[in-house]
Amino acid sequence: MRPAMPIVDCDTGPVVAWLVDGARSAPQAQQVMGEMCERLVQCGLPLWRVAVFVRTLHPQIMGRRFLWRPGVEVVVSEAPYEFLDTAAFLENPFAHVAATGGAVRRRLADPDCPLDFPYLQELLAEDATDYFAAPLHFTDGSVHLATWATRQPGGFSDAQLRGLEAVIAPLARVAEIRAMRRTAGVLLDTYVGHHAGERILAGQIRRGDIEEIDAAIWLSDMRGFTALADRLAPQLLLDLLNRYFDCQVPAILEHGGEVLKFMGDGLLAIFPTAADAAVAETVCGRALAAARLARSRIAALAPTVDLDVRFGLALHLGAVSFGNIGGGDRLDFTCIGPAVNLAARIEKLAGPLGRTILASQEFARHCGREFAAIGDFALPGFAEAQQVFGIDEEFS
Repeated sequence: MRPAMPIVDCDTGPVVAWLVDGARSAPQAQQVMGEMCERLVQCGLPLWRVAVFVRTLHPQIMGRRFLWRPGVEVVVSEAPYEFLDTAAFLENPFAHVAATGGAVRRRLADPDCPLDFPYLQELLAEDATDYFAAPLHFTDGSVHLATWATRQPGGFSDAQLRGLEAVIAPLARVAEIRAMRRTAGVLLDTYVGHHAGERILAGQIRRGDIEEIDAAIWLSDMRGFTALADRLAPQLLLDLLNRYFDCQVPAILEHGGEVLKFMGDGLLAIFPTAADAAVAETVCGRALAAARLARSRIAALAPTVDLDVRFGLALHLGAVSFGNIGGGDRLDFTCIGPAVNLAARIEKLAGPLGRTILASQEFARHCGREFAAIGDFALPGFAEAQQVFGIDEEFS
């Protein structure tokens, strides 16, 4: 016989109204989760465990889970795309909900309750008495998930379940709005860089919106790329480029830089600084450390692909114009100016000089004795010859 469930009135109307109003008292997604659950408990819902899983549009992360338990902080975790192929997903109620768009209810307190998902055994072992998994339908047709569990003897009452069901639709709207903003931020981070993305989200989207900043400039290029492109099949070439950039991008990000643009086999990045000698010295030091790390990673890459993979890199320090350029409604957020042009001209010297890392006089002077002068060079577009420096160890 099924255990008797308590007769409890449960009006979740105040929580519904709070969600419909946009959950404005909770600016962060995990705060929405925490405050919603606390409000539901105050409405008479005997919640023990609540989870919300939202899929994301991210190159590496398939989705994020928000887990609430009474008296502890909401735990946020991320699942990679590989998770979709694991038994933990395929045998989970989420896979069923995502495939069917319908809810799953399991009265764990009922001796005859089917334990058709391995996850239910875990809940039962933790004395859960009821489990309810509901789809969160987004307006784009995608299905996400909210799960609710209790330890209340007999499980959720009919009134409590109706109270939960009333929350589902407004929760889906709030989750979708927050997810859309996060997705916009992720896509901007992915395609234009974090700082540029922040500026765009803040409204700096008109053509000609430009900010003058001081920065260490990184401009690199793969040596012999044209010949490789002629020899390799397209997929092999793409795989090589991705692995090649994997040697540089993490090194740049780990040292405080921001990647602005990929130009075929070329890469443009900046390390923002300030018009202060001490700050410039620190930033140039970080940029040089990133350059050395990238160089060592590319050297280690070459034997694994059985190709002569080499690169040239120019480092310069100067003022750049950082902002929107383009035509009509197609814009690019990038940096331009004489300093970028100088870095590009210096980078073209790396191959003929047989060097990997070159620097301008302005960059080298902030790096102590790390660089040695190579000579003065007439560079296209510059009236005066420019002194170019190379890393000391490349001279030995």
